[in-house]
Amino acid sequence: MIAEAVEIRKLGDLCEVITKGTTPTSIGHAFQDEGINFVKVESLTENGTFIESKFAHISEEGNEALKRSQLKENDILFSIAGALGRTAIVTEDILPANTNQALAIIRLKDDVELDHSYLIKYLISAVIIEEIEKLKGGVAQQNLSLGQLKAIEIPIPPLPEQERIVAKLDTAFAALDAAKANTERNLQNAKELFQSKLNEVFSQKGDGWVEKKLGTACVIAMGQSPKGSSYNDTGEGVPLINGPVEFGKEPFSKTIKSKFTTSPTKMCKEGDMILCVRGSTTGRINIAGFEACIGRGVASIRFEDNQIWLNYFIRAKQQEIYDLGTGATFPNVSGKMLSEMSFPIPPSEVQRKLVSMMEALDTSTGTLQTNYTQKLTELEDLKKSLLERAFKGEI
Repeated sequence: MIAEAVEIRKLGDLCEVITKGTTPTSIGHAFQDEGINFVKVESLTENGTFIESKFAHISEEGNEALKRSQLKENDILFSIAGALGRTAIVTEDILPANTNQALAIIRLKDDVELDHSYLIKYLISAVIIEEIEKLKGGVAQQNLSLGQLKAIEIPIPPLPEQERIVAKLDTAFAALDAAKANTERNLQNAKELFQSKLNEVFSQKGDGWVEKKLGTACVIAMGQSPKGSSYNDTGEGVPLINGPVEFGKEPFSKTIKSKFTTSPTKMCKEGDMILCVRGSTTGRINIAGFEACIGRGVASIRFEDNQIWLNYFIRAKQQEIYDLGTGATFPNVSGKMLSEMSFPIPPSEVQRKLVSMMEALDTSTGTLQTNYTQKLTELEDLKKSLLERAFKGEI
């Protein structure tokens, strides 16, 4: 902890109030398209800012009915359900506003010499994260009570020292945020470079190129889920691929074995392209790592002449495939939709050259993406380290 003249006090003793709200629909007030801002956990980022597009809205009457949880400027919000520990300070520009029971409202007493920004930074530090983990007791998701929140101990150095710590951290965080933004741009550029090249390859024409319907050139099998009673995880029967649960991390990763069925329906072969065709994951792809039964959430596609050419084609068309299925409330791509897609096929030698080029670019941009992702992790770790050092009196 901070060494010099530090007073340790419980959070509840520092506050005029620590409370929480209520879901308005539980007391007869519906959400609406416009009106008073209603802040939920998903409205808060991990970095302590608001995502205003994710605010819900309630009427003025609803806001009055939820008077206890009406927010004031400088209130601190702390998530006590769902994504535990998300924190933000209420600013004038989002008022009037209200919140629900997943966010605790922390309102400091006027006579307490505690800098709001200092408290925010302490609440997002490793000390509090560790405290939350202890309170959760190893449970994947558990609510924190207001009593537990009130009992959290806060180290309070003199106000000038609080302000010095905040200033130091703000300067360091600004530099880290700039580095993070630059790295995120580089990561996005690497992704877009590869996608741009894929789009270019599959939109070109040349001597000997032909256009065929995907269903004519390829073998497409739409999945069919076997009886639920035939499912098992003990290896009986054949592997079952239902969707992303059985997918590896990358688009061309091999599928994994997690479920099996003793009553297989539609089958795919090892090496087939596996494509999600239902729900929000529509368009996601993987490569079958083994012969398997495929459930209705996926389809398998096989191009006997050059499977890798097909794989890159589907990868280039992922967004287009997703868009095919979004006319309905629940995204769903049919076998007919896939079969009708136009599939460009160049001569074999051209295929080989283009595949070689795409594989090389895939590898190089993949390496870039890995490096940038690692850098983002390192920047986040550095931020956590700075917070930890700050509250040990080391900055």
